[in-house]
This record gives sequence, structure tokens and C-alpha cells, in this order.
Amino acid sequence: MSARPLRVVQWATGALGRSVIRGVLERPDLELAGVRVYDEAKAGVDAGTLAGRGPAGVAATADPGEILELDADCVVYAPAPGDPFADLETVCALLASGKNVVATNGYVYPHAHGPRLVAELTDACKRGGTSLHGTGVNPGFMSDLMPLMLSRLSRQITHVYARECSDFAGHPSWRMVHDMVGFGRDEDAYLRALRPARAIMRSLFGDSLHLVAAGLGLELDEVDLDVDHRLTGQDLTVAAGTIPAGTVAAARWTFSGMAGGRPVITLEVVHKADAARSHEWGPPGYAVRVEGRPSITLTTGGDWVTSGIAAAAAHALNAVPVVCAAEPGIRTFLDLPPITGRCLGG
Repeated sequence: MSARPLRVVQWATGALGRSVIRGVLERPDLELAGVRVYDEAKAGVDAGTLAGRGPAGVAATADPGEILELDADCVVYAPAPGDPFADLETVCALLASGKNVVATNGYVYPHAHGPRLVAELTDACKRGGTSLHGTGVNPGFMSDLMPLMLSRLSRQITHVYARECSDFAGHPSWRMVHDMVGFGRDEDAYLRALRPARAIMRSLFGDSLHLVAAGLGLELDEVDLDVDHRLTGQDLTVAAGTIPAGTVAAARWTFSGMAGGRPVITLEVVHKADAARSHEWGPPGYAVRVEGRPSITLTTGGDWVTSGIAAAAAHALNAVPVVCAAEPGIRTFLDLPPITGRCLGG
């Protein structure tokens, strides 16, 4: 007799959350147990309808308490990008309620944030007999898992470099493009918003640097952060709206993991409102370089994946069975068995 399907809750129904719902409905080893929405207008709407599919027989709820009371094996926790620990209390409550958590915003390497956070999360896992795992594409794959995979081909490693360049020309959300990334703001407004943005970006991407360091047997002394931006000289019409001339249309974030007074791991994150009209800082895509003997370089173009959102959703869903089977506690890529996809029909 085959094992029963794992019951999965989708937390938040943005583009990523809707993709997760579609993935759950397609897989015979998973069953949709519930959906948490933030928009009251979505409360009571069938999850399949929210995801652009036929009725799934599961109504969305805006009440977190209803999710906590559900009989479920795992929650795919995918709130809007931002401070991953802004709702730490909820994540701990989910874990303590007996639900494993796969997070798509942060939690890639909680150890980077000190023993107090680790202790709080570990205690919640112990109370619920559950595990926590952070995943994604970047962070969660290209800037952490991929460098560690490539490092297997090298020795005497001296430096690890990872780069992401994202083109937001086709992104439909003004909230993401303007409110979160900052495109379309005048320079003064952009600079005023940098202080909280720096803290959030350091929290998110610092995880990757510390995870890579731990995988290589290093301990970082600190993480340096530098950010630069560029203004557009013309109006840019993109999917989310218009980026007016004279406003911010590109930014580059550089994170340097320092050890022994030198950078040993460098992560560069470039955002562009319209890469076709912004050539500085390179083209869209990813690059990973491990400098050692031998040195290893992997580069991808902007079309390396047909849908980044679908890839992030698949990565989260593929982690669900592995995380549910793991021993209780915080589970990073360093202490989980390989997470793989499923063959068609499997």
C-alpha cells in the first residue's frame, strides 16, 4: 500500500504561492490542506480558482488561527519579500503546532543570525516534532547550493563568487518593482529608503554567505555590504508601469564575506528595470566562480530558466517530502539528503 499524500498548506497567494498551489494539485504524493490569504476579498474563495485552475475543494482563509488548527504535514511559507523575521512568532507557532515549514523568504541559514534565533526556532521544532527549511532560487540555490556543488570539483579554494542580474521589464507587479526594489523613485526618496532596505538585504543574502562558508569549513568575521544605483535618462515603459526619466532604474548590491581580513566569498546582486536599455553591470543571468585548483566557472544567460517563479515554487515543493522525513530541527542544505524533482508520471 502506498503512503498517504502529504497534506500541504500554502501560506500567501502571490505569484509564487499560486504556482505552489498548482504544483500541489498536480502531484499525487501531495494534497492541498489549506490556503492562507492576506486579502480579505480572497477569503472563502476556492484555492483552485485563486491559482487559475478548476475548483480544488479547499477554501482560502484570512485567519491564521484556522491554519494553526488544521491537520497538515507542511506549510510552504511564502509571504511577500521583506524582513524574513518580521513574523517570527507565526513561524514558531506553525512549527510548534506540528507542521513542518518550508520557507521561500529567508531561513536559508538561521545560524547566521546568532544563537538566540536558533534557540527559539529549535525550541519550536522540538515542541512540534517538526523541521524548518529555507529555500528558493536566490537565495536558496544559485548563491549557496550551486557554489557548494561546484566546490566539489576544486581544492585549495581561495575565493567564491556568485552573481545574479535580474531584469524586471516583464515583472507585472508595481508593488514589487517600485515599492520593494525602488525603481521609479527619485534619488532622494531612494536613498532615504536604503537604511531599512540594507538591513533586509543583509539578512536575506548574508544567510547565503554564511551557509557557503560553513560548507567550506570557514567562519566569517563579518559581512560587508555596498550598494550603488543608476538613474534612467528616459522614460521606461515596463510591464508594471512607467519608470520616469531621472528616477532610479538599476541597482547593484555587493556582499563580501570577510575572513582573515580579506573577502573570501562575494555575492553580487544586480536589479534592472529594463536590461535592454541598461548595459552597465552585465547582462541578465547568473554566474558562479570557484577559484582554486582547478578554478570552476558556470554562467547562464537571462533565459536560463523559462520561469523563475515556477522554479522557486518547484524547489519548495520538492523539499516538502525530504523536510517532513527529517529529524526535528533547523534543516539546511548541509544536513539534508539531496532534494530532487519528480519524473513525469512519477
